[in-house]
Amino acid sequence: MCVVTEDDRPERAVALRPLRAAVIGAGMAGILAVIKLREAGIDDVVCFEKADDLGGTWRENTYPGIACDVPSHVYSYSFAPNPDFSRMFSPGEEIHEYLRRVAVDHGVLDVVRFGEEVRTMVYDDGGWSLTTSSGRQGHFDVVIAATGVLHHPRLPDIEGIDVFEGAIFHSARWDHDVDLAGRRVGVVGTGSTAIQITGAVVDDVAHLSLFQRTPQWVMPLDNQPIPPQQRAEYREHPERLRELREFLETSFAENFADAVVDADSAALAKIEDICRANLEQRVTDPVLRRRLTPGYRVACKRLVVSGDFYDAIQRPNATLVTTPIDRIEPSGIRTADGTLHELDVIVLATGFRVDRFVRPIEVSGAGGRSLDEAWADGPLAYLSVAVPGFPNLFLLNGPNGPVGNFSLIQVAELQVSYVLQLIALLREGTSTAIEPRADATAAFEAERVEAAQRTVWVTGCDSWYLDARGVPAAWPWPFRRFRDVMAEPDLSAFQL
Repeated sequence: MCVVTEDDRPERAVALRPLRAAVIGAGMAGILAVIKLREAGIDDVVCFEKADDLGGTWRENTYPGIACDVPSHVYSYSFAPNPDFSRMFSPGEEIHEYLRRVAVDHGVLDVVRFGEEVRTMVYDDGGWSLTTSSGRQGHFDVVIAATGVLHHPRLPDIEGIDVFEGAIFHSARWDHDVDLAGRRVGVVGTGSTAIQITGAVVDDVAHLSLFQRTPQWVMPLDNQPIPPQQRAEYREHPERLRELREFLETSFAENFADAVVDADSAALAKIEDICRANLEQRVTDPVLRRRLTPGYRVACKRLVVSGDFYDAIQRPNATLVTTPIDRIEPSGIRTADGTLHELDVIVLATGFRVDRFVRPIEVSGAGGRSLDEAWADGPLAYLSVAVPGFPNLFLLNGPNGPVGNFSLIQVAELQVSYVLQLIALLREGTSTAIEPRADATAAFEAERVEAAQRTVWVTGCDSWYLDARGVPAAWPWPFRRFRDVMAEPDLSAFQL
């Protein structure tokens, strides 16, 4: 005789609530969000993209020499490995094409509304009402903001910036109608972008003037092409590509990503030795070498990776200008010593406003409180993904996340998995609205600020990592801790 007990009975199927989801931005994280939402069974997804193409930062940044400073096989989706990357650190156009191909293969374009910039978001009736630049309106149960970090160009506050008679543009708005061949070109800035541009254009221009405010530590890079036979091997044996990715992930985390969050680590000291040797061995002129030597710890600013910068800046037609800029005049840049550097083209490689995130969208949360009000003292989010008072709104690569020393694709994948677990509670009817508790967010922020004091970012430099308080706006712990907290939400930290 067979007896069916209570434990033997099949679980009763839960009727899942249909949800409508909006994704803002069709860059790396937005493409990922669309794919994973649909894989989770949420079919009613709309992705709003203000531009006419996808790709985010890889669509907008097209300057000469652009490349990723994270190994390409790590800066790629885990579910879409690419055996055909041409180099270990791929050029921007190749990454853009990879993102486009993944989007096409997964049907992302079917749900993207190009040319639709979200202007306002208002929380009402348990969801979000969105209005776009075309006047289109829609109501969504969930919004995922994949709006990026390095997105809004920062223009320098230099007198006369509007009077220059030649071509002047920000590096993220490169004017490809301007031919640099045989021209006198000035590049303002010495971050990763400026250094990539310098190496790419110095042999084409008549003269290049690089205006340096602060010297950078430069990690040497041997970015040789990946041989065709090796790429063929990755295609024929996908497991070898997976092994490479796993090796690179571990190596990148242990030898760099985790090093910068411990200013006293042996790994960071080793990086400093490598960078110092690179400078001393590659720059022969002691005066130029001294001007290129930073007065701060390696990786206090974002570490620059380059195989050709030191050679490029020593070309006969290149000049490193370290005297501060006084103003821009119709014919060039005048420095504080009175020298006029006559130029035909000025490139502003002056970085981005990194505190914008979902803004300039006007976001009004529960009770009508705006995001600008909530962030009056600076952007803040629980574990970088959610903000108290803004239910069912989730941020990818949001405030104070692992932006400075990790692959943002890896970060976004972990965040999407975390967010989907919260969204599952909405679908199951466990909750109709989810937001982090204010006290949990405050506790996390206090712990983060304390931990940040042990990182290299507070050892004596001015960088875009630092917020208005001088606190690094970044994840201050090893990457394994981020993996751990993203594995499963602690529901006690949320209001359900």
